Amino acid sequence: MRNASEHVWLSFLRHLRGRLTAGLLLLVPLLITYWVLNLAFHFLDGLFEPIVQRTLGFSIPGLGIGLLVLLTYLAGLLATHWIGRGIIRAGQTAILQVPLVKIVYEASKQLIESFSGTGKSGFKRVVFIEHPRKEIWTLGFLTGTTKDENGKELGIVYVPTTPTPTSGSMVMLPMEDIRDTDMTVQAALRLVLSGGINSPAQIKKLAVS
Repeated sequence: MRNASEHVWLSFLRHLRGRLTAGLLLLVPLLITYWVLNLAFHFLDGLFEPIVQRTLGFSIPGLGIGLLVLLTYLAGLLATHWIGRGIIRAGQTAILQVPLVKIVYEASKQLIESFSGTGKSGFKRVVFIEHPRKEIWTLGFLTGTTKDENGKELGIVYVPTTPTPTSGSMVMLPMEDIRDTDMTVQAALRLVLSGGINSPAQIKKLAVS
């Protein structure tokens, strides 16, 4: 009788644990998505609400999101039209004349183009480095090469952070300490954004050629 009771109790606990785990896997991503969107909602509303309040005399909840979508769409229309491209080139030329603004704008533009794959320069290939110490392999993007004072070739590697790859760090190290991979930039970004969940079955580390 006692064994039967224990069996029932253990079965109930396994059932409960399984359903709670399934529930968490369903709800946690939804809650995180809601939290992020809620922050974005209030941030954008905070930006546009004073303008709307002064113009219309009352506020419209959620208008910030709508205005951002509209602004992004109009910017896209401008960027894909030949007249718009001329206006954009003229605006970029003016921006690049301002010393400090030029540095920030160029770096931001190149970083975004690298992630989107639209830039001529940027992430050349996916690599692995032993960082922050030996035998810990960290994924990075080889962005270029340079040389030190002794003429030794150094690789410039951008190390993204999870799950926001745009807030990573940059390291320089000897080329022989860098390992090439068979991963594409898109596959590496999916890996970073998913926190390693969306990982390939195998990743090969190769000497940089």
